[in-house]
Amino acid sequence: MKTMEQQHVETVTAFIEDTANQSILEKTDQFFAPQIVEAFTNRRYTVDEILVQGEKVIARIFMTAVFSGHFAGNAPTGNTVKATQFREFHVIEGKIAEHRGWFDTATLLPQIQAQ
Repeated sequence: MKTMEQQHVETVTAFIEDTANQSILEKTDQFFAPQIVEAFTNRRYTVDEILVQGEKVIARIFMTAVFSGHFAGNAPTGNTVKATQFREFHVIEGKIAEHRGWFDTATLLPQIQAQ
């Protein structure tokens, strides 16, 4: 029998890996989130690490994408980039009740800045 934590990990992982949820993963409260969507195409999200404490699940996710539009004053290069996103989920009775996310631009900006 699976523990509650194992069930929460499976619920969150399935949510992240379901491409139908991609538009949800692109939304954060950060003011620049729409620019990320415009500047980075062919986005794929994969789970790197998940931590669970009770009903709270924190996931570190990698977004792999092609830098194909202007972002933060940088011209597109066509290069593939890998950026970190953090998501906090609240899981109740096997269902995601709420979640929020943050992009880590510290992992993104060095990859797109002109040399």
